[in-house]
Amino acid sequence: MHIKQFEYKPLAHYSYALISDGEMAVVDPERDPLQYYKIAEEHGARITAVIETHPHADFVSSHLQIHRETGATIYNSKKLGADYPNKGFDEGDVLKIGKATLRAINTPGHSPDSITVVAEADGNTALFTGDTLFIGDVGRPDLREKAGNMRAKRQELAEMMYHTIQHKFKNLPDDAQVYPAHGAGSLCGKNLSSDKSSTLGNERMGNWAFKDQSKEEFISTLLDSQPFIPGYFGFNVDVNKTGAGNLREALAAVPFRMHGSEKGLIVDTRAEEDFKSGHLEGSINIQATSMDDKFETWLGSIVEPREEFHLVIDRSADLGAILNRVSKIGYEKQLQSVFTLNGRNLVESRSLDLQDFEAHPERYTVIDVRNASEVEEGKIFDHALSHPLNELRGTAGKIPTEKPVVVHCAGGYRSAAGSSILSRELESVRVFDLGENIKKFTPS
Repeated sequence: MHIKQFEYKPLAHYSYALISDGEMAVVDPERDPLQYYKIAEEHGARITAVIETHPHADFVSSHLQIHRETGATIYNSKKLGADYPNKGFDEGDVLKIGKATLRAINTPGHSPDSITVVAEADGNTALFTGDTLFIGDVGRPDLREKAGNMRAKRQELAEMMYHTIQHKFKNLPDDAQVYPAHGAGSLCGKNLSSDKSSTLGNERMGNWAFKDQSKEEFISTLLDSQPFIPGYFGFNVDVNKTGAGNLREALAAVPFRMHGSEKGLIVDTRAEEDFKSGHLEGSINIQATSMDDKFETWLGSIVEPREEFHLVIDRSADLGAILNRVSKIGYEKQLQSVFTLNGRNLVESRSLDLQDFEAHPERYTVIDVRNASEVEEGKIFDHALSHPLNELRGTAGKIPTEKPVVVHCAGGYRSAAGSSILSRELESVRVFDLGENIKKFTPS
């Protein structure tokens, strides 16, 4: 039994290929299936199964495309109620992949339809835990309250998670390898480790969820201080329940123009310094210059599902990569065009007089666009007003406009987006981005 882990860093997502004796199963695949085909070819294996541990909220899966292109059967819990061709895979069900035996355990908590896949071969055990058991944490139980047509209350799911952790992993060996669907940086949990895998024994010793505690203590810890929920999460759950269309066809339908100019909602993906030097008036700067940028998360938090928008890129060579990133969250259908700038009708961002701001911060309205949980840990400026970036387009109208506005976050990425949003929403108001200068005001 050979297991290959794939990582998509911007969403901290892990997917897997399990290969045995010429057959291969793909677990929790991301939107682009070509990497799985490549591995299958390298190992001379045929993809016979695609397993969805649950309908994911933070990315769009390629399970339906893989089924159509390879003939592989899609397996998931019957509780999911999938709208695509599938075979139920619940407790008591067994699947053979070559010489490996795969069985399902129903492990609700993150969602009511979550399963863990137990794979066994040659005396080895692997657990594909989806968003149920992470390294150092468990999946958050509050996403289904805002998940489109598939709703469940957080209290009920938290109680399910307690039962899952207490009972569902009991008879599995300590040396079982734990392979989760996410790592550190994912919004599907709050304290995920940077480790990409672990053993069940290590999790029993080090994961807070396995500690001896009452049900009430477990639920209180689980529900406390979960991260914000991006607006696109519910949309992705529904897309994954239906099954996304063919990626190549979807991306081919998006128009591209060199040296263009558009009206409407424009997302400029260029580096902050390039955006500030010249951009189309009213455009929003969500940077996508490296795989360290959380572009997908913030695109899906700032732009609403099904809301039409355009993208600005720096060079035509960036087209393929940006389209692929947009597709990770299923936003390619609402993307009206991608274009490079023509150099005309551009505006520059205002530059903050940092010396004046340091000397007289009271002369400015300071807007903190960090997440609410970050603000609870401590304000950087006592008089700052909290307006989390994911809510800013909706709350901008509540911001006082008598003074110039200075926007800050923790490092500069989010404040670049936030200041561009407020420049768009607050007409005739001077808006400044504190950017990386925030480090002057925070302890080293």
